[in-house]
Amino acid sequence: MNIQTLTDKINNDAILNNLVSFLPNQIYLVGGSVRDAFLGKDFVDRDLIVADCDARDFSLQVAQFFNGTFIPLDEENKIYRIVLEDKVNYLDITNPIGGNLADDILRRDLTINAVVVDVRTGDVPDFCAEFIQDIENKIIRGIKDENFVDDPLRLLRVFRFYSLLGFDIDNSLLDIIKKYANLIEQPAKERVQYELMKLFSGNFAHQSLLKMDECGLLELLFPFVKELKQVPPNLHHHLDLFNHSIETVKQVGLMYENSSDAVKQHMDKVDFGGFSRLAHLRLSAFMHDIGKFSTWTIEEDTNRHRFIKHEDVGAKMSVPILKSMCFSNKQIDYVSYIIKKHMYPTAVVSAPDMNEKVMMRYVRKSEDNAIDNILIAKADRLSALGPEITEEIVNENISSLNKLLEFYLDAKETLQPLSKLLDGNEVMQILNIKPSPRLGEVLEALQEAQISGDILTKDDAIKFVKSLK
Repeated sequence: MNIQTLTDKINNDAILNNLVSFLPNQIYLVGGSVRDAFLGKDFVDRDLIVADCDARDFSLQVAQFFNGTFIPLDEENKIYRIVLEDKVNYLDITNPIGGNLADDILRRDLTINAVVVDVRTGDVPDFCAEFIQDIENKIIRGIKDENFVDDPLRLLRVFRFYSLLGFDIDNSLLDIIKKYANLIEQPAKERVQYELMKLFSGNFAHQSLLKMDECGLLELLFPFVKELKQVPPNLHHHLDLFNHSIETVKQVGLMYENSSDAVKQHMDKVDFGGFSRLAHLRLSAFMHDIGKFSTWTIEEDTNRHRFIKHEDVGAKMSVPILKSMCFSNKQIDYVSYIIKKHMYPTAVVSAPDMNEKVMMRYVRKSEDNAIDNILIAKADRLSALGPEITEEIVNENISSLNKLLEFYLDAKETLQPLSKLLDGNEVMQILNIKPSPRLGEVLEALQEAQISGDILTKDDAIKFVKSLK
């Protein structure tokens, strides 16, 4: 890698070329897009500093030129976003803080995010020379200690970039994080949540979580980690509960990497929260056993560890935890559902009479989360290899789960939504009852019978409801 890589990227960037051909200003590209350019990666976000005119005036001209949408992000600090017509590419534009480019750059968090380049000439200032070396050497290094005190969210951003890039973290930076870890409670919860989801989007999320734990940051963000660490290995688990949870995060990533294109496309979808299903599944994997500590018992005669209904308890526990961290309702619904159902696919494939009817019931019950549930079930299986879990058990379980996944992928193409055979009013009339919990129970039982394929027509539904008298 060398400066030519960056120069080539800029020269081949139509948006930047159009910008400098249209406007005569002194424009600098800075931050993550420069780092990605050095690494030969494509980017859609371009952080720009304009040094010789007002950022707002400049941004309005850029918006007009590109026919983009002008969005003021921070009027006080003069930060503006231009979303281009394709709704994918965007420019974030500002002035250098204090009017001095070097001072602005040296106020930033990490050297890998602080390289600046003159868009017109391709020149990189001398004070960025060491920063370029850190990118080349794949090292995450802080710029100044006080920068992390000024904005403690930067402590978490270190691990976000570690997760996304896999670079080594400089030891002196780890010392800074340990020193100031308690400050992580200061930033707004929304900002923390965003950084965490960025972290769970990375291929090195499991390693990042372990590094966070070494620095004392993880328990501050997720207090339940203290409980996970108290549950030791047992006959089914070769790892303690904390490391089992981390290993499950790792295995989710491996499941994704080795999946078919159809599965990857599903897991890449951004259906809620602004992040992929895969990122949310990694978060769910990290939290999937949080109900075990409070349900943990040890049988006196066998010394077996039991965690009865831990999936239900964990699902309920996750809701207030995620609410306190400002996750959206849809995100919370997803994570709590995955926790509650993470054992469901294995229960399905372990049924003595597993057949197409049983698998179709799983498909109907799981709906859009069918793939996600199977992936976490496989990840959970591969993360629990205690002395009683033989290679045969593992292989049979994974093979059966793969069969269930294949059945779902084949079935979903032709699957039609279940028709509503009876509504609440019709049920009340048949049973001569009024609105009540009983009505809800009957409607739920009716739906279950329909999902199972026991009821196909309206006549079937009427007979079923009458039988419940």
